[in-house]
Amino acid sequence: MNYDDALTAAIQRLHDEGRYRTFIDIEREKGAFPHAVWRRPDGTTRPVTVWCGNDYLGMGQHPAVLAAMHEALDATGAGSGGTRNISGTTVYHNRLEAELADLHRKKSALLFTSAYIANDATLSTLPKLFPGLIIYSDALNHASMIEGIRRNGGAKRVFRHNDVAHLRALLEADDPAAPKLIAFESVYSMDGDIAPIEAICDLAREFGALTYLDEVHAVGMYGPRGGGVAERDGLMGRIDIVNGTLAKAYGVMGGYIAASAKMCDAIRSYAPGFIFTTSLPPAVAAGAAASVAHLKTDGTMRKRHQTQAAILKTRFRAIGVPFIDHGTHIIPVVVGDPVHTKLISDMLLEDHGIYVQPINFPTVPRGTERLRFTPSPVHGPGEIDALVGAMDELWSHCALNRAELSA
Repeated sequence: MNYDDALTAAIQRLHDEGRYRTFIDIEREKGAFPHAVWRRPDGTTRPVTVWCGNDYLGMGQHPAVLAAMHEALDATGAGSGGTRNISGTTVYHNRLEAELADLHRKKSALLFTSAYIANDATLSTLPKLFPGLIIYSDALNHASMIEGIRRNGGAKRVFRHNDVAHLRALLEADDPAAPKLIAFESVYSMDGDIAPIEAICDLAREFGALTYLDEVHAVGMYGPRGGGVAERDGLMGRIDIVNGTLAKAYGVMGGYIAASAKMCDAIRSYAPGFIFTTSLPPAVAAGAAASVAHLKTDGTMRKRHQTQAAILKTRFRAIGVPFIDHGTHIIPVVVGDPVHTKLISDMLLEDHGIYVQPINFPTVPRGTERLRFTPSPVHGPGEIDALVGAMDELWSHCALNRAELSA
């Protein structure tokens, strides 16, 4: 086999389909977010406004977070020095896990290097702990959940997205005595819709199933203390395992699960994704802990965030830009074609200094390619005016005229 030719062909297929992904060299500026600098391949630069970031609340530049990271860096140095079992457990990791357990009103929490790893490691380990476990997975669950369920070697059932009736039918068809777990998300990041958490918890209680809730796009954002949609809706006590991230609303890096002390202890003891991975640097753990603690008591940024999202939706409606609205902070504008989505993204960047990356297959189904806007509390009236003006121009003159776009 000519391996080089095979690689060339694989990459060319992505180009032919219009979904080859390119990295845009963006340099964030402390204190200036959402403004950044785009470094072009030719060495020139231009200022841009970031509209597609997941630092939803701008906590990546918050003084409390930065101060905690500086303090830990000066005290401990750069790295953690090993896995948690060897030398990678510090007071900063323990403090962060305590903050996270308290956030979700659980007895314990377990820190991972990312929410992807937390999902993959936990869901792939659970059948070792519960032999014969059947996992019922929402059809639109994140890739990390799908991968963890796929790798665990146990039985799985996929229910139609947010379809409680279909989930019931699947539960009814299985052995009542078999251990069961329902895995789903609170906020689905590509459409911004919310799961029927209470109805799913009712089914879990009826059929004796555990509940596993991914709150990645909701922690820090919803609930009186930022505990997510389950906290907002008064359902935290009905969730057995919560998965969350420290890399979105909390502005740092890392992932975790929160659950009973016994559940976290078992995952800690059996999951290879935890056992064999070097732990987060202490400075990162310190910054994350400061961010979680801050957002427990300061709800102003959450309120401001929802206000900005509502304003942008109203402005988009006024100029006729269609978007999906499920009442959350995520605003997807569906273009429906990878080539044209990329062209609009490129025009926004080149002509208007607006950075929003195209979202293509396999992240979303073919034919639903989109631009995904994520307004934040630090996107002010000027930034919104510039975005709306640019989208009005491009959507009116280009996006609705594909022939013109392709010219």
